[in-house]
Amino acid sequence: MGLIKAAASAVGSTLHDQWKDYIKCEDLGNDILMKKVSTPNGIISKDSAIQVSPGQIAVIFESGKIIDATAEEGIYTFDQSSSPTFFAGQFGAVFKEMWTRFVYNGGVSKEQAVFYINSKEIMDNKFGTPAPIPFQDWSHPIPNQMTGTMNPLRVEVKCFGKYTFKISDPATFMSKIAGTAEEYRKDDIVEQMRSEVIGAFQNVLNELGNSEHKVPVLELPSATDEIKKTMDEKVFDQPIRDRGISIVGFVVESVTLDEESNKKIDKYELSSNSFMQQGSLVGDFGQAVKDAANNANGAANGFMGVGMMNMASGGMMSGVAQGAFQNQGTTAADINAGGGNAAPAGAKFCPDCGTPTNGAKFCPNCGKQLG
Repeated sequence: MGLIKAAASAVGSTLHDQWKDYIKCEDLGNDILMKKVSTPNGIISKDSAIQVSPGQIAVIFESGKIIDATAEEGIYTFDQSSSPTFFAGQFGAVFKEMWTRFVYNGGVSKEQAVFYINSKEIMDNKFGTPAPIPFQDWSHPIPNQMTGTMNPLRVEVKCFGKYTFKISDPATFMSKIAGTAEEYRKDDIVEQMRSEVIGAFQNVLNELGNSEHKVPVLELPSATDEIKKTMDEKVFDQPIRDRGISIVGFVVESVTLDEESNKKIDKYELSSNSFMQQGSLVGDFGQAVKDAANNANGAANGFMGVGMMNMASGGMMSGVAQGAFQNQGTTAADINAGGGNAAPAGAKFCPDCGTPTNGAKFCPNCGKQLG
């Protein structure tokens, strides 16, 4: 028994009247995954016509087993004397396997029907993480003082998006979940799939947050291709594939950090900015102190500038100034105490502290105005 493809001109012609039965299925839309169609008496007579529309797979069922199938659109004549045609396109090997081993135990004798399976991409399936899930965010690295390495900031995220799927193996789909139901709808499986998609997505997040990928947490919505590629390579959606279904598209529409993670990032950025600003100021201040201490001619002016920097920083630079003086081989105090090199002949000294002034208007040690 099998299907013989009729000429395209037969549709709507006088040949239409010669067909015993004319079996077809209206468009399955985005919600019906499989629909059973038969004749009033449950028997498909010889020379009956079976129409297969775009986006449909027709599976011919008789007495508990599959006898033929096609995914190629057109009009077919049911011929009980012919062999299966398997005009299957991409499903050729699958249909042949269905024909040889697909049997429903306890099938009603001589029950015949056509099961139309939706082969289109099923759109607009939403998913969302019910609770925040952990993610390693390498866009906010934390230095490890013990090892000298960088570690990611651990955050908790909620993700929302959509995915699409299609029936990729009709035989497995029928044998595992749809069976011989009169109608099998997306609503019958979408909740289970949503849970499995979230589980697969969490595994993908673990991969994208490792040291190899280092995808920033807020860039996840733009990592669509990488998410799908990782899911396919690691086969994280295996439970879904085992039902003859495959994930086609996967889009993350929004990423939301929980309150604690937002606080972590705010503190991180505040600390980073403060560290960078203070580090730059400390570097500039320290260099100014060293330059002033080494400048015999303009030391007073140099130290006046250092004093202004220290006042602007709220006094936090005083430690830097002390360190700079401590690192000099000869200081003003050393000279005044006679512990360093002797002052040159004709040198002028501060009347209050005795520090050499070298003609400066202000004492470089105590700041006294000298004239």
